[in-house]
Amino acid sequence: MPALADALVPWFRAHARDLPWRRPGYGAWGTLVSEFMLQQTPVARVIPHLEAWLARWPTPAALAADPPAEAVRQWANLGYPRRALWLHRAAVEIRDRHAGVVPRDVDALLALTGIGDYTARAVAVFAYGDRHPVVDTNTRRVIARVVDGRAQPGTPHRRDLAAMAALLPEDVADAAAMNAATMELGQVICTARAPRCDECPLRDTCAWLAAGRPETEDTRRRQARYEGSDRQARGAVLRQLRDGDPAPALQDAVIAEWPDRAQRDRAILSLLSDGLIEADGETLRLPR
Repeated sequence: MPALADALVPWFRAHARDLPWRRPGYGAWGTLVSEFMLQQTPVARVIPHLEAWLARWPTPAALAADPPAEAVRQWANLGYPRRALWLHRAAVEIRDRHAGVVPRDVDALLALTGIGDYTARAVAVFAYGDRHPVVDTNTRRVIARVVDGRAQPGTPHRRDLAAMAALLPEDVADAAAMNAATMELGQVICTARAPRCDECPLRDTCAWLAAGRPETEDTRRRQARYEGSDRQARGAVLRQLRDGDPAPALQDAVIAEWPDRAQRDRAILSLLSDGLIEADGETLRLPR
């Protein structure tokens, strides 16, 4: 259904938010960092962290030259800190395998640490201008509603790439705009809980709206509550090691006041397993 682009691309070009990674000349490294940070994190939280990150490490080689601990510190409170570790590893791989230049080829991007189908294609399309389908959660929701007539998308599947590819116009620039426009529509208009159908540029062709907006099964996995979770304990451990004395901390002194000792120990063990912290005898520290 490439005809959908006839309505959606002009809407996007007229109404797209002014975001740093959409500005001309932003570059593949900036695009890659932004995509790492935007995973499960709101745009408003990402922008100041992104700007600080790129000011400190304007190239992959600059990041690769610093120890992983610095990446974890700079990540601060963005959440899911393994992304900082993966981004550091990807920077080392870009320096060592690609002469410090973020690769353009999707398969080469997929071979980097922490990069999956979405991020690889996002960099190839938005940084290099190549023609590929780019699919995120917002894209999947728009396709589910407009094309399939479902309130919510099903379980993510590789067929989602084929579904998005069928919507792309042939023109390379228009295809890139269509990818971005579909994500934008899902984020600001065709939202999960309160879609603003009256403002949608696809309201005349939306199968879900035409069917009366029927409820369909929501198969998305619900994230467990953060308060009191192992994730909260992990965050507390990292925060103490990140923000405290740079010298290694005695393991028994790390979040010693945590009310659930077993949970505290699980958090430390899981962080060690993920490589986000290191043990040296009876002390803990961020990775060297």
